[in-house]
Amino acid sequence: MNIVMKELELYYGRIFTENQIPTELKEYAQVLPAMEEKNGKLICNRCGSLAPKENVLPSGQYYCRACIIFGRNTSLAQLYYFPQIPFEKAQSLRWSGQLTPYQAQVSKGLLQGLNMKENLLVHAVTGAGKTEMIYESVAKILDKGGCVCLASPRIDVCLELYKRLSKDFSCPISLLHGDSDPYFRARLIIATTHQLLKFYQAFDLLIIDEVDAFPFVDNAVLYHAVESSVKKDGVRIFLTATSTDELDKKVKKGELRKLDLARRFHANPLVVPKEMWLGAVQKNLQKQKIPSKLRYLIAKQRETGFPLLIFFPNIEQGQVFTQILLRYFPEEKIDFVSSQTENRLEIVDKFRNREISILVSTTILERGVTFPCVDVFVVLANHRLYTKSALVQISGRVGRAFERPTGELLFLHDGKTKAMKRAIQEIKTMNQKGGFA
Repeated sequence: MNIVMKELELYYGRIFTENQIPTELKEYAQVLPAMEEKNGKLICNRCGSLAPKENVLPSGQYYCRACIIFGRNTSLAQLYYFPQIPFEKAQSLRWSGQLTPYQAQVSKGLLQGLNMKENLLVHAVTGAGKTEMIYESVAKILDKGGCVCLASPRIDVCLELYKRLSKDFSCPISLLHGDSDPYFRARLIIATTHQLLKFYQAFDLLIIDEVDAFPFVDNAVLYHAVESSVKKDGVRIFLTATSTDELDKKVKKGELRKLDLARRFHANPLVVPKEMWLGAVQKNLQKQKIPSKLRYLIAKQRETGFPLLIFFPNIEQGQVFTQILLRYFPEEKIDFVSSQTENRLEIVDKFRNREISILVSTTILERGVTFPCVDVFVVLANHRLYTKSALVQISGRVGRAFERPTGELLFLHDGKTKAMKRAIQEIKTMNQKGGFA
């Protein structure tokens, strides 16, 4: 029995298909039908997706393709979930920092939301210090024996959160993503949003960071995971620097209460991007060259000694540009990162520590990372992959440090786009809200 109870530790608050759990644990589980028929359509109870009638097995059962990566869910099967149990009371927060008056106001609003069981949206500018603002709410739940999950669509953001919270909280933290170590039960979990599909009524508090990021933004499956992974009396907090249509609708309907913070933690305005024409980028790259104007801008920036982050819209062009850049600036330490870079965390740390002076990146670094005193050039800023949200987030990398709340921020383009114009307007609007007319 003791062995069984110890094994159960890994199952509390989680949901499984029948073949994913040992036979001896089934008696401790609650059962859900794997799918339910609504208005003549089969709906998956794990991810909320429609199971089309063409998704049929030789046995005649239907299956859900949307969440098949977590184990095949079929129409005549059952799902097993293990009700969450409380943790022991504890003192978890060891952060000794101090919130600014603006941050403290948002933190107070979050605590009120917890007390009133309200779901909340925090719309805060990039660099406002969102992470520190959630600490009191997280600690309140953890200390009374509850379970908290911080989730983000991006693995890199989860890794940054894990690094910070491991220093600021004394309790063990379970980190979950596609390549993470095996799950262990913990009162504090940091996970990618897809991992929420493995939980059922588990969390007293679920905080979703970077809700405007792919693949979470307006994704029905992941919103279903958010709903089902939280306890019936649990609270959801959404964090963003650029809100989404879906969340704005929820605010208007009264399903979410919105808290705004239009000031950065150092009380200086957001840096507004400068638009600058830069033609023939791709033609130059094909000739193994860099446009003379861009070479001049980079050389001028390097005279400042501040690190330079250069964004390219796609991997192939970024790689080619980096190789050419190494020839033009042999005295600089230059590297490139993308979603395909295996050692990108090591490269990012080197850039943060000034061991790399110029870092070329795709949008993988658009959010969730802080580089003190950095300047940013966005090459081909008019590319279709640069959405308004992405451009606002990229812009937010500049001016985040007390010692340098300003910086150079260039949108280099060969034709302005609506996304560029809307991003700049949103930054100016947030500055006005923060009292920087």
